[in-house]
Amino acid sequence: MSTLYDKIWQNHVVSEGQDASAPSLIFVDRHLVHEVSSPQAFESLWSAKRIVRRPDCTLATADHNVPTTPRAESVTTEHYVRDPISRAQVTALEKNMRRSKIPYYGLGDERQGIVHVIGGEQGFILPGAVCVCGDSHTSTLGAFGALAFGIGTSEVEHVLATQTLRVRKSLNMRVTVDGELGLGVTSKDVILHIIGTIGTAGGTGFVIEYAGSVVRGLSMEARMTMCNMSIEAGARAGLVAPDDVTVSYLRNRPLAPDGNHWDQGVEFWRSLKTDEHAKFDREVFIKAEDILPTVTWGTSPQDSVPISGSVPDPSSFKTPQRREAAEKSLKYMGLTPGTPMESIVVDKVFIGSCTNSRIEDLRNAAAILTTLGPEAKVSPNVAAMVVPGSGVVKRQAEAEGLDVLFRRAGFDWREAGCSMCIGLNPDQLGPEERCASTSNRNFEGRQGDKGRTHLVSPAMAVAAAVTGKLTDVRKIVGAAAFQKGSDGPQSLPPMLFGETAIQPDELSDEAPSSQEPLFRQIRQFVSVKGVGVPIHMENVDTDKLLPAKFLKTITRTGLGDSLFYRLRVDEVTGQKSDFILNREPFDKAKILVCTGSNFGCGSSREHAVWALKDFGISCVIAQSFGDIFFNNCNQNGLLLVTLPADVCVQLADYAATGAEIDIDLEKEQVTCMKSGLVVPFHTNGTTRRRLLRGTDDIEDTLAEADKISAYEKMRRERWSWLELDITRTRRRAAGGSLEW
Repeated sequence: MSTLYDKIWQNHVVSEGQDASAPSLIFVDRHLVHEVSSPQAFESLWSAKRIVRRPDCTLATADHNVPTTPRAESVTTEHYVRDPISRAQVTALEKNMRRSKIPYYGLGDERQGIVHVIGGEQGFILPGAVCVCGDSHTSTLGAFGALAFGIGTSEVEHVLATQTLRVRKSLNMRVTVDGELGLGVTSKDVILHIIGTIGTAGGTGFVIEYAGSVVRGLSMEARMTMCNMSIEAGARAGLVAPDDVTVSYLRNRPLAPDGNHWDQGVEFWRSLKTDEHAKFDREVFIKAEDILPTVTWGTSPQDSVPISGSVPDPSSFKTPQRREAAEKSLKYMGLTPGTPMESIVVDKVFIGSCTNSRIEDLRNAAAILTTLGPEAKVSPNVAAMVVPGSGVVKRQAEAEGLDVLFRRAGFDWREAGCSMCIGLNPDQLGPEERCASTSNRNFEGRQGDKGRTHLVSPAMAVAAAVTGKLTDVRKIVGAAAFQKGSDGPQSLPPMLFGETAIQPDELSDEAPSSQEPLFRQIRQFVSVKGVGVPIHMENVDTDKLLPAKFLKTITRTGLGDSLFYRLRVDEVTGQKSDFILNREPFDKAKILVCTGSNFGCGSSREHAVWALKDFGISCVIAQSFGDIFFNNCNQNGLLLVTLPADVCVQLADYAATGAEIDIDLEKEQVTCMKSGLVVPFHTNGTTRRRLLRGTDDIEDTLAEADKISAYEKMRRERWSWLELDITRTRRRAAGGSLEW
């Protein structure tokens, strides 16, 4: 008996790992690329004189740091993207796409948008497929019954060169939500409730399958919202078994199969389900009646309460680490225990992001305004914006008149992009500004330096915009508003996928160049001896390791000074703080010892690993690590050592003395040089051999090229609908007028 995840995994194994704990080589059906995590991958690829193996399996767009201000008909990167570093990233993407022949939805293309939005709405992602992207929220696309997950930049390069990945199989977890959702409760509230129940590390090491009557009753776009935030629970991926809802959504999408291929695909998709008696490694059961409209109060998605609740008292949490984290969160958020959530005033409202920027999200938000009537206006003290997830969503919303409703109420209506979710463009919060946001992360500084984020659903975001504070949307509108929000077809009319503009930029075929040495030369780790720096924190996310504003780079170097930036630098005065990494001898530390668990959770950005390496850190010791972060470290020659909590505390106490630590991977032991304490550790055999040799994963994989070719032959014969001629499909979608 097999789970859905087991079946998808087994269908994609090119070669098994040497043992049960070793990574297997799996084939990647769909690869999405954007401007932030790909420049270094292509630079390394071209430097090694390699080519993209399957450009037909890849689709690219610019989304993370593109402006969302109005665009002219003939928009060019040179004139539209004002920030020079952002412009360099987008320009590098354009050049790499031209050289590699990968289809690209650029700024002059109506289909441009958030990578996780366009992947679904274009029909590029299909049930049973394996989909990856250099972004953790690729898990969104698991809603199609696909195994979709984020990867690091080195792994992006691996997929480009081989169309495969070396991945360890995750454990199986099922979250079942049964019952009937109450008034005003949306999929965003459901997933926030789940994360609040299991915690941000509750899914670490697992792929989560969402099941139950509530999940089966959700639309595709609502399922995407749930799968999107699986990564916020620590999971590798989240997925929902395909059904009639899935098939209906995919029908007539531009990149979906057609004709006999469609019929064959549908027959196969309907077979993709977990067997009745399949065993899961963990089961979680949620009663729909227990879920209320939900809002976050702290700096982690697990910090959530019903909107009718109050800010919790840190003393109410069971563990010292959780109490300390809550105290820090409340200090950052400027909140005191016992404060009613509905009394918290907001400065800004953001409706958008890969979590809640699809047409259904905008319909739900607009339905609240419609119910309130034409007099409904954004509160005078609030700046509110709506950012559609793609150009297609924007056109659909305008065809339905949703933009008129938003504009009339005082919302700013924007172009497609990631926008304020990550704050890489001018859409940001100011210091201590408070935002009701439909995005996915409320980390410190996520939406702007010292900005304060409360995660909410689109309906709750509108309620906050109109009242000027966090508000229970059920109190200002009746049941009719939520019924209206589901009106209209789930699928966008095919005519809105029609003729599109050709990318206007004249791009050369030359690859971007740099003087940076080939990165694969520094992937080796044998041993390290030096000072260790103790860090006493839980859930050290990649935003804490390296704030998002430092992602605007096309190299791997120069990020060491920005490691733990918000803790090391006063962002008002620019002066260095007394944080331990600024103090001798820890400013020269080579080893980091964290006493908390889930180190490296959050984003898939490899930049956090590069910052650690650039600072001089060669090894991190902790109780546990985020899945994607773990893989990124292995690709960069940074050793991760997993040890029990009491041992981590013991080593941290020793490190605090400034005495040296020796870590030997060959002997697999940590030695405290001054005290003589020796701690053994275990590293997966495959990972250990690769680190000791410093080998390039791609070289090892290309040695199995015959196996990859054999798999591709089998794939063409068995699942022919996965073979996609994007050039042909683009012409079909554009009525034959679009040139490549």
